[in-house]
Amino acid sequence: MSRKYFGTDGVRGLVGQYPITPDFALKLGWAAGRAMASQGRASVVVGKDTRLSGYLFESALEAGLSAAGVSVRLLGPIPTPAVAHLTRAFHASAGIVISASHNPYYDNGIKFFGPDGKKLPDAVELEIEAWLDREMTIDNPDQLGKVTRQEDARGRYIEFCKSSFPFNLSLHGLKVVVDCAHGATYQVGPAVFSELGAEVIRHACEPDGQNINHEVGSTHPEGLQQRVLAEKAHLGIAFDGDGDRIVMVDHQGEVVDGDELVYLIAREKQRSGVPVQGVVGTLMSNFGLEKAVQGLGLEFVRANVGDRHVMAALEERGWTLGGEASGHIVCLDKATTGDAIVAALQVLAAMVSSGRTLAELKAGMSKYPQVLINVRLAQKIDLKACASVQQAVAAAEAELADQGRVLLRASGTEPVIRVMVEGRDGVLVQRIAEELAEAVRNCL
Repeated sequence: MSRKYFGTDGVRGLVGQYPITPDFALKLGWAAGRAMASQGRASVVVGKDTRLSGYLFESALEAGLSAAGVSVRLLGPIPTPAVAHLTRAFHASAGIVISASHNPYYDNGIKFFGPDGKKLPDAVELEIEAWLDREMTIDNPDQLGKVTRQEDARGRYIEFCKSSFPFNLSLHGLKVVVDCAHGATYQVGPAVFSELGAEVIRHACEPDGQNINHEVGSTHPEGLQQRVLAEKAHLGIAFDGDGDRIVMVDHQGEVVDGDELVYLIAREKQRSGVPVQGVVGTLMSNFGLEKAVQGLGLEFVRANVGDRHVMAALEERGWTLGGEASGHIVCLDKATTGDAIVAALQVLAAMVSSGRTLAELKAGMSKYPQVLINVRLAQKIDLKACASVQQAVAAAEAELADQGRVLLRASGTEPVIRVMVEGRDGVLVQRIAEELAEAVRNCL
């Protein structure tokens, strides 16, 4: 069945435009509460990032959940993976995150975790949607849900993150610049690394409700690159607004993306004797990652883009490690969902235990030149029905032969067609990508 309200990762959009409105959030809280209450007395934890609109939607969700008889713990500004962890820790019926991840402050969204700390199954989302189409009713006054604020939520999550780092290792002697994108990690991120012994230099850790992700964080690491060089730091760590994406910067100021970080973690697990059967990437993962993983003697599988699909592929195979070039990294032996801080700690553990720099560790993987062009659209188009685009793709694949690949896909969160071309010859790749992007534009 197709979903009416839920997208690839909850409900997301422009604040003030349906469905990202307070009345819809109220009804969504009530509908989710009704779906959960059908299994008995329910409780929910609710976290948010640092967007100004988070206050609005937190209050609306709180009211809707209470109206459905659901008890609520408010966690305040806290990373998305923290909500997943605390959902399990409190044995809650669900966790709710108010965030639009790496998007600007004027976007927002609402996404859910199940009691196991993983994304809600499709069946549960469909049940919530069924309740959304019903008339909202309120329980008797003595059946309304209670609401409390969980004051120690950040501390609980900090200790959880630290527990994923080997107890016999320390970060003493490392100078680290931490870029929190003025987002949800602005308090817990620096605390985790400093409590493990690192000298932490804070970058983009001053949220004002509107500066989240603005030219900072994992999608804009340029400022972090400059800061690492200026501070003569050993490395930099950049999160996105809700703390489930990460990229790093080595001491030379070079960006280390999600593909390279996944490879580093896989190699460290193998080196330390931790069983690793294979690694899950996505259709956008660099071909160099595939070759490097296979060079370790491990299987490499590509899933559709999105952490939901990476998770599904991991669970299907019983594997524990996967990720995306954008920085979504899933370590299922450490957490139930993609967690940027936990992923960073696995890389730092590899550095400390090996005595090697981040630049030295990433040298084991050679990336193919890859060009990604986002073609923004005024309306959706069916690429398969556009003959000129299909002809352009066929010509590009013939020219690249077995030395590259082409991928055109629609974004799940934005009105954008992503044109990706990859191959050994960087000049050829750039030209083909530009030609394909123009073909997509002309299709309109």
